[in-house]
Amino acid sequence: MRGVVFDGRQTVVVDDLEIRDPGPGEVLVAVAAAGLCHSDLSVIDGTIPFPRPVVLGHEGAGVVEAVGAGVTHVVPGDHVSLSTLANCGTCAECDRGRPTMCRRAIGRPQQPFSRGGEPLYQFASNSAFAEKTVVKAVQAVKIPAEIPLTSAALIGCGVLTGVGAVLNRARVDRGDSVVVIGTGGVGLNVLQGARIAGALKIVAVDSNSAKEDVARQFGANEFLTDVAAVREVLPDGADHVFECVGRVELVRAAIDLLDRHGQAVLLGMPAADAEASFVPAALFLDKSVLGCRYGSSRPQRDIRLYADLYAEGRLLLDELVTQTYPVEDFGKAVADAEAGRVARGVLTF
Repeated sequence: MRGVVFDGRQTVVVDDLEIRDPGPGEVLVAVAAAGLCHSDLSVIDGTIPFPRPVVLGHEGAGVVEAVGAGVTHVVPGDHVSLSTLANCGTCAECDRGRPTMCRRAIGRPQQPFSRGGEPLYQFASNSAFAEKTVVKAVQAVKIPAEIPLTSAALIGCGVLTGVGAVLNRARVDRGDSVVVIGTGGVGLNVLQGARIAGALKIVAVDSNSAKEDVARQFGANEFLTDVAAVREVLPDGADHVFECVGRVELVRAAIDLLDRHGQAVLLGMPAADAEASFVPAALFLDKSVLGCRYGSSRPQRDIRLYADLYAEGRLLLDELVTQTYPVEDFGKAVADAEAGRVARGVLTF
Protein backbone atom coordinates (compact mmCIF):
# COMPACT_ATOMS: atom_id res chain seq x y z
CA MET A 1 0.00 0.00 0.00
CA ARG A 2 1.00 3.64 -0.43
CA GLY A 3 2.40 5.87 2.29
CA VAL A 4 4.81 8.71 3.05
CA VAL A 5 8.06 7.55 4.67
CA PHE A 6 10.87 9.63 6.16
CA ASP A 7 14.10 7.66 6.54
CA GLY A 8 16.16 10.40 8.18
CA ARG A 9 17.55 11.72 4.90
CA GLN A 10 14.65 12.04 2.50
CA THR A 11 10.88 11.79 2.41
CA VAL A 12 9.42 9.53 -0.26
CA VAL A 13 5.99 8.27 -1.28
CA VAL A 14 6.22 4.48 -1.44
CA ASP A 15 3.78 1.85 -2.63
CA ASP A 16 5.10 -1.24 -0.84
CA LEU A 17 4.13 -0.61 2.80
CA GLU A 18 2.66 -3.46 4.79
CA ILE A 19 0.67 -3.25 8.01
CA ARG A 20 -0.22 -5.91 10.55
CA ASP A 21 -3.75 -6.87 11.55
CA PRO A 22 -5.36 -5.11 14.51
CA GLY A 23 -4.75 -6.77 17.86
CA PRO A 24 -6.97 -6.72 20.96
CA GLY A 25 -8.22 -3.20 21.63
CA GLU A 26 -7.10 -1.92 18.21
CA VAL A 27 -8.79 -0.66 15.05
CA LEU A 28 -7.67 -0.92 11.42
CA VAL A 29 -8.71 2.19 9.50
CA ALA A 30 -8.67 2.77 5.74
CA VAL A 31 -7.49 6.39 5.65
CA ALA A 32 -9.40 8.58 3.19
CA ALA A 33 -7.81 11.95 3.91
CA ALA A 34 -5.05 13.44 6.06
CA GLY A 35 -4.12 17.05 6.77
CA LEU A 36 -0.53 18.18 6.34
CA CYS A 37 0.44 19.81 9.64
CA HIS A 38 3.69 21.63 10.44
CA SER A 39 4.41 18.96 13.07
CA ASP A 40 4.99 16.53 10.19
CA LEU A 41 7.39 19.02 8.63
CA SER A 42 9.07 19.45 12.02
CA VAL A 43 9.96 15.75 12.03
CA ILE A 44 11.56 16.15 8.62
CA ASP A 45 13.61 19.23 9.57
CA GLY A 46 14.59 17.81 12.97
CA THR A 47 12.66 20.26 15.16
CA ILE A 48 10.77 17.26 16.56
CA PRO A 49 13.21 14.40 17.23
CA PHE A 50 11.64 11.09 16.23
CA PRO A 51 13.04 7.61 15.49
CA ARG A 52 13.33 6.62 11.83
CA PRO A 53 12.30 5.26 9.43
CA VAL A 54 8.81 6.54 10.17
CA VAL A 55 5.48 6.74 8.36
CA LEU A 56 4.38 10.36 8.72
CA GLY A 57 0.96 11.94 9.25
CA HIS A 58 -1.17 12.41 12.33
CA GLU A 59 -4.33 14.29 11.29
CA GLY A 60 -6.65 11.92 9.49
CA ALA A 61 -10.07 10.43 8.97
CA GLY A 62 -11.31 7.31 7.28
CA VAL A 63 -13.47 4.23 7.44
CA VAL A 64 -13.10 1.36 9.89
CA GLU A 65 -11.99 -1.76 8.05
CA ALA A 66 -11.55 -4.20 10.95
CA VAL A 67 -11.54 -4.22 14.74
CA GLY A 68 -9.63 -6.29 17.25
CA ALA A 69 -11.00 -8.29 20.15
CA GLY A 70 -12.85 -6.24 22.74
CA VAL A 71 -13.63 -3.24 20.50
CA THR A 72 -17.34 -2.46 20.56
CA HIS A 73 -17.75 1.30 20.08
CA VAL A 74 -16.98 1.17 16.35
CA VAL A 75 -17.63 -1.47 13.69
CA PRO A 76 -16.43 -1.96 10.11
CA GLY A 77 -17.96 0.68 7.89
CA ASP A 78 -18.07 3.42 10.52
CA HIS A 79 -16.57 6.80 9.64
CA VAL A 80 -14.00 7.91 12.20
CA SER A 81 -11.77 10.87 12.96
CA LEU A 82 -8.41 9.85 14.39
CA SER A 83 -6.73 11.35 17.44
CA THR A 84 -3.05 11.03 18.35
CA LEU A 85 -3.69 10.11 21.99
CA ALA A 86 -3.00 6.44 22.56
CA ASN A 87 -3.78 6.92 26.24
CA CYS A 88 -4.25 3.94 28.53
CA GLY A 89 -7.62 4.94 30.01
CA THR A 90 -6.77 3.53 33.43
CA CYS A 91 -4.11 5.75 35.01
CA ALA A 92 -4.78 8.61 37.40
CA GLU A 93 -4.47 11.23 34.65
CA CYS A 94 -6.94 9.44 32.38
CA ASP A 95 -9.29 8.92 35.32
CA ARG A 96 -9.38 12.63 36.11
CA GLY A 97 -10.12 13.50 32.47
CA ARG A 98 -6.62 14.54 31.40
CA PRO A 99 -5.68 11.99 28.71
CA THR A 100 -3.10 14.38 27.21
CA MET A 101 -1.06 13.84 30.39
CA CYS A 102 -1.19 10.03 30.25
CA ARG A 103 2.40 8.81 30.27
CA ARG A 104 1.54 5.97 27.94
CA ALA A 105 0.39 8.52 25.38
CA ILE A 106 3.76 10.27 25.23
CA GLY A 107 6.96 9.03 23.61
CA ARG A 108 6.14 5.35 23.12
CA PRO A 109 6.28 4.89 19.32
CA GLN A 110 5.10 1.55 17.97
CA GLN A 111 6.06 -0.24 14.73
CA PRO A 112 2.90 -1.61 13.09
CA PHE A 113 4.28 -1.01 9.59
CA SER A 114 6.94 -2.81 7.62
CA ARG A 115 8.62 -2.44 4.26
CA GLY A 116 10.71 -5.16 2.73
CA GLY A 117 10.77 -6.92 6.07
CA GLU A 118 12.04 -3.84 7.93
CA PRO A 119 9.81 -2.39 10.68
CA LEU A 120 8.82 1.28 10.44
CA TYR A 121 7.77 3.55 13.27
CA GLN A 122 4.35 5.12 13.61
CA PHE A 123 4.34 8.91 14.03
CA ALA A 124 2.21 10.26 16.90
CA SER A 125 0.56 6.86 17.36
CA ASN A 126 -1.26 7.59 14.11
CA SER A 127 0.64 7.72 10.77
CA ALA A 128 -2.28 9.01 8.71
CA PHE A 129 -0.12 9.39 5.58
CA ALA A 130 -0.79 5.78 4.67
CA GLU A 131 -3.67 4.04 2.98
CA LYS A 132 -4.29 2.08 6.18
CA THR A 133 -3.25 2.48 9.78
CA VAL A 134 -3.75 0.65 13.06
CA VAL A 135 -4.66 2.71 16.13
CA LYS A 136 -5.80 2.02 19.65
CA ALA A 137 -9.56 1.88 19.97
CA VAL A 138 -9.60 5.05 22.06
CA GLN A 139 -8.09 6.95 19.10
CA ALA A 140 -10.91 6.16 16.66
CA VAL A 141 -13.91 8.42 17.26
CA LYS A 142 -17.09 7.73 15.32
CA ILE A 143 -18.43 10.71 13.39
CA PRO A 144 -21.54 11.24 11.25
CA ALA A 145 -21.11 9.94 7.71
CA GLU A 146 -22.44 13.27 6.42
CA ILE A 147 -19.18 15.06 7.28
CA PRO A 148 -16.83 15.00 4.27
CA LEU A 149 -13.79 12.98 5.27
CA THR A 150 -11.47 15.64 3.82
CA SER A 151 -12.94 18.05 6.38
CA ALA A 152 -13.27 15.54 9.21
CA ALA A 153 -9.55 14.78 8.93
CA LEU A 154 -8.72 18.22 10.30
CA ILE A 155 -10.58 17.69 13.57
CA GLY A 156 -7.95 15.27 14.83
CA CYS A 157 -5.16 17.83 15.22
CA GLY A 158 -5.76 21.41 14.10
CA VAL A 159 -9.25 21.69 15.56
CA LEU A 160 -8.53 19.74 18.74
CA THR A 161 -5.39 21.80 19.33
CA GLY A 162 -6.67 25.25 18.43
CA VAL A 163 -10.27 25.20 19.60
CA GLY A 164 -9.29 23.04 22.57
CA ALA A 165 -6.62 25.51 23.68
CA VAL A 166 -9.33 28.18 23.88
CA LEU A 167 -12.11 26.18 25.50
CA ASN A 168 -10.17 23.69 27.64
CA ARG A 169 -6.85 25.30 28.56
CA ALA A 170 -7.34 29.07 28.53
CA ARG A 171 -11.10 28.85 29.21
CA VAL A 172 -11.76 32.07 27.33
CA ASP A 173 -14.95 33.70 28.62
CA ARG A 174 -17.59 35.95 27.11
CA GLY A 175 -16.31 39.47 26.62
CA ASP A 176 -12.61 38.56 26.85
CA SER A 177 -9.98 39.97 24.51
CA VAL A 178 -7.89 37.51 22.49
CA VAL A 179 -4.76 37.93 20.36
CA VAL A 180 -3.72 35.12 18.02
CA ILE A 181 -0.15 35.27 16.66
CA GLY A 182 0.04 33.20 13.49
CA THR A 183 -2.97 32.27 11.35
CA GLY A 184 -2.02 28.88 9.98
CA GLY A 185 -4.15 25.81 10.58
CA VAL A 186 -3.89 25.97 14.38
CA GLY A 187 -4.19 29.75 14.56
CA LEU A 188 -7.39 29.76 12.51
CA ASN A 189 -8.87 27.24 14.92
CA VAL A 190 -7.87 29.40 17.87
CA LEU A 191 -9.72 32.26 16.18
CA GLN A 192 -12.89 30.25 15.74
CA GLY A 193 -12.56 28.86 19.25
CA ALA A 194 -12.46 32.43 20.57
CA ARG A 195 -15.53 33.27 18.49
CA ILE A 196 -17.41 30.23 19.81
CA ALA A 197 -16.41 31.14 23.38
CA GLY A 198 -17.87 34.63 22.98
CA ALA A 199 -14.69 36.71 23.05
CA LEU A 200 -15.46 40.36 22.33
CA LYS A 201 -12.19 41.50 20.76
CA ILE A 202 -10.32 38.99 18.59
CA VAL A 203 -7.08 40.22 17.02
CA ALA A 204 -5.20 38.15 14.46
CA VAL A 205 -1.52 38.86 13.77
CA ASP A 206 0.29 37.46 10.74
CA SER A 207 3.10 38.90 8.63
CA ASN A 208 1.32 37.63 5.50
CA SER A 209 -1.34 40.20 4.70
CA ALA A 210 -2.97 37.80 2.23
CA LYS A 211 -4.34 35.86 5.20
CA GLU A 212 -6.59 38.69 6.38
CA ASP A 213 -9.79 37.58 4.67
CA VAL A 214 -9.65 34.01 5.98
CA ALA A 215 -8.68 35.22 9.47
CA ARG A 216 -11.74 37.45 9.56
CA GLN A 217 -13.89 34.60 8.22
CA PHE A 218 -12.83 32.45 11.18
CA GLY A 219 -13.51 35.09 13.80
CA ALA A 220 -10.96 37.92 13.82
CA ASN A 221 -12.41 41.41 14.03
CA GLU A 222 -8.95 43.00 13.71
CA PHE A 223 -6.04 41.90 11.51
CA LEU A 224 -2.48 43.18 11.94
CA THR A 225 0.80 42.33 10.25
CA ASP A 226 3.03 43.29 13.19
CA VAL A 227 2.72 42.38 16.87
CA ALA A 228 3.99 45.88 17.73
CA ALA A 229 0.67 47.27 16.48
CA VAL A 230 -1.44 45.28 18.93
CA ARG A 231 -1.15 47.96 21.61
CA GLU A 232 -2.82 50.41 19.23
CA VAL A 233 -5.90 48.17 19.27
CA LEU A 234 -5.63 46.97 22.89
CA PRO A 235 -3.79 49.71 24.83
CA ASP A 236 -4.02 47.82 28.14
CA GLY A 237 -3.08 44.49 26.62
CA ALA A 238 -5.08 41.30 26.08
CA ASP A 239 -6.73 38.79 28.38
CA HIS A 240 -5.34 35.93 26.29
CA VAL A 241 -2.50 35.77 23.76
CA PHE A 242 -1.95 32.56 21.78
CA GLU A 243 1.47 32.05 20.15
CA CYS A 244 0.92 29.68 17.21
CA VAL A 245 4.19 30.04 15.29
CA GLY A 246 6.91 28.62 17.53
CA ARG A 247 9.45 31.46 17.48
CA VAL A 248 11.00 32.50 20.78
CA GLU A 249 10.80 36.22 19.99
CA LEU A 250 7.06 35.81 19.50
CA VAL A 251 6.79 33.96 22.81
CA ARG A 252 8.33 37.05 24.42
CA ALA A 253 5.92 39.27 22.48
CA ALA A 254 2.95 37.20 23.65
CA ILE A 255 3.96 37.69 27.29
CA ASP A 256 4.59 41.41 26.80
CA LEU A 257 1.12 41.88 25.30
CA LEU A 258 -0.76 40.61 28.37
CA ASP A 259 -3.09 42.73 30.42
CA ARG A 260 -3.33 42.22 34.17
CA HIS A 261 -4.35 38.65 34.95
CA GLY A 262 -3.66 37.76 31.32
CA GLN A 263 -2.58 34.40 29.96
CA ALA A 264 -0.05 33.60 27.25
CA VAL A 265 -0.74 30.17 25.75
CA LEU A 266 2.12 28.57 23.81
CA LEU A 267 1.02 26.40 20.88
CA GLY A 268 3.85 26.83 18.37
CA MET A 269 6.71 24.33 18.40
CA PRO A 270 10.21 25.86 18.69
CA ALA A 271 13.30 23.68 18.47
CA ALA A 272 13.62 21.28 21.41
CA ASP A 273 16.59 23.21 22.85
CA ALA A 274 15.27 26.73 22.13
CA GLU A 275 15.09 29.15 25.07
CA ALA A 276 12.86 32.19 25.48
CA SER A 277 13.39 35.14 27.81
CA PHE A 278 10.97 37.48 29.55
CA VAL A 279 10.86 39.94 32.44
CA PRO A 280 9.73 37.98 35.54
CA ALA A 281 8.52 41.12 37.31
CA ALA A 282 5.84 41.50 34.65
CA LEU A 283 4.16 38.29 35.83
CA PHE A 284 3.43 39.52 39.35
CA LEU A 285 0.20 41.11 38.15
CA ASP A 286 -1.32 37.61 38.12
CA LYS A 287 -0.14 36.90 34.59
CA SER A 288 0.46 33.32 33.44
CA VAL A 289 2.42 31.49 30.78
CA LEU A 290 0.68 28.25 29.85
CA GLY A 291 1.90 25.29 27.89
CA CYS A 292 -0.77 23.32 26.10
CA ARG A 293 -0.54 19.83 24.71
CA TYR A 294 -3.07 18.91 22.03
CA GLY A 295 -5.61 21.47 23.24
CA SER A 296 -5.87 19.74 26.65
CA SER A 297 -8.40 17.62 24.79
CA ARG A 298 -10.53 14.64 25.62
CA PRO A 299 -10.89 13.33 22.06
CA GLN A 300 -13.76 10.91 22.58
CA ARG A 301 -15.77 13.82 23.98
CA ASP A 302 -14.36 16.77 22.04
CA ILE A 303 -14.36 15.30 18.52
CA ARG A 304 -18.05 14.51 18.87
CA LEU A 305 -18.68 18.02 20.22
CA TYR A 306 -16.89 19.64 17.27
CA ALA A 307 -18.77 17.42 14.82
CA ASP A 308 -22.04 18.64 16.37
CA LEU A 309 -20.90 22.28 16.19
CA TYR A 310 -20.04 21.72 12.52
CA ALA A 311 -23.50 20.30 11.85
CA GLU A 312 -25.01 23.43 13.43
CA GLY A 313 -22.87 25.73 11.28
CA ARG A 314 -20.96 27.08 14.27
CA LEU A 315 -17.60 25.39 13.56
CA LEU A 316 -15.90 25.82 10.19
CA LEU A 317 -14.25 22.76 8.67
CA ASP A 318 -14.77 22.84 4.92
CA GLU A 319 -13.30 26.34 4.84
CA LEU A 320 -10.04 25.07 6.40
CA VAL A 321 -9.35 22.80 3.43
CA THR A 322 -7.51 25.14 1.07
CA GLN A 323 -6.49 22.42 -1.36
CA THR A 324 -6.51 18.64 -1.67
CA TYR A 325 -3.62 16.67 -3.13
CA PRO A 326 -3.34 13.04 -4.16
CA VAL A 327 -0.71 11.49 -1.93
CA GLU A 328 1.66 11.25 -4.90
CA ASP A 329 1.78 15.08 -4.85
CA PHE A 330 3.16 15.18 -1.32
CA GLY A 331 6.11 17.32 -2.43
CA LYS A 332 3.82 19.99 -3.86
CA ALA A 333 1.71 19.95 -0.68
CA VAL A 334 4.84 20.56 1.40
CA ALA A 335 6.00 23.38 -0.86
CA ASP A 336 2.61 25.09 -0.67
CA ALA A 337 2.51 24.73 3.12
CA GLU A 338 6.02 26.10 3.60
CA ALA A 339 5.25 29.05 1.32
CA GLY A 340 2.08 29.86 3.26
CA ARG A 341 -0.11 29.39 0.19
CA VAL A 342 -2.58 27.13 2.04
CA ALA A 343 -4.22 27.18 5.46
CA ARG A 344 -4.36 23.40 5.40
CA GLY A 345 -3.51 21.10 2.55
CA VAL A 346 -5.14 17.68 2.67
CA LEU A 347 -3.68 14.49 1.19
CA THR A 348 -6.17 12.03 -0.25
CA PHE A 349 -5.91 8.32 -1.00
